[in-house]
Amino acid sequence: MSSSSSTPGDTAVVETSSLPRWVILLFIIAFAGVAYLIYASYSQKQELAAAQADSDKKVQALEQEFDTANSRIADLKGEMDVTSQKLGLTEDELAHARTLAQSIKKDQDTSDAQLRQQIGAVQADTTTKLGQVSTQINGAQNDIDATKADLDATKQKLTSTIGDLGVQSGLIATNEKEVDELKHMGDRDIFDFTLTKTKKPQHVGPIQVQLTKIDAKHFKYTLDVIADDKDIPKKDKTVDEPVQFFVNGAKSPYEIVVFDLGKDQAKGYLSTPKGSSTAPPGN
Repeated sequence: MSSSSSTPGDTAVVETSSLPRWVILLFIIAFAGVAYLIYASYSQKQELAAAQADSDKKVQALEQEFDTANSRIADLKGEMDVTSQKLGLTEDELAHARTLAQSIKKDQDTSDAQLRQQIGAVQADTTTKLGQVSTQINGAQNDIDATKADLDATKQKLTSTIGDLGVQSGLIATNEKEVDELKHMGDRDIFDFTLTKTKKPQHVGPIQVQLTKIDAKHFKYTLDVIADDKDIPKKDKTVDEPVQFFVNGAKSPYEIVVFDLGKDQAKGYLSTPKGSSTAPPGN
């Protein structure tokens, strides 16, 4: 927001407000978070794919070893038969040899079953990890959607309008909750207040304000602003209207917004350019 220097009675030129920097910054942060999560998910998928490929190689190697072992068993059985014929082994000795061969085959079958079980466990673990990655991606998308919804909701709650000096105001709050949201944005310094109709001015941030008149029925009020050793009267102002005035050294106007009127009280806040606020003036 920019403006030329002017006196309290002057009318400033209306300027068009661009999209607030906090909104752009939040979108940039949200998009950066999406990019990081996508990159992290891709890296995890690559690692899992590499692990799956390595597991497949190990399984193939073990299967080859089992095939080789089974071939060796068959060869040994044939050699035993030939040897038994050459040596003239008895029937009992041949039966013992066959029993031994069956025992070896049984052990081999048990080892095969254990290997298949291990392979199934590896595949199940890989599937679980892939499911976790998918869940994380879905969760990240949900977080992004929620962030976008929060941004849209904030933009809808806070409004922008023209101040009483004709200068385009930034986002304004119309209740205490929205005042807190303005504070969290950090675009301007915010000082909330509850003014009482008295004969003495009250300190509000770096200035003083005296509430002199309240017309709650018509949502109007009158107050005097004391800043830079000057008394700036603001007569018959309306609830939620940005009441603007310039202070020496500030490139944009200060703004007072009253959003609630009582019998003898007015609630609202003072908005000043970021970092331009000075210490409150003395009495």
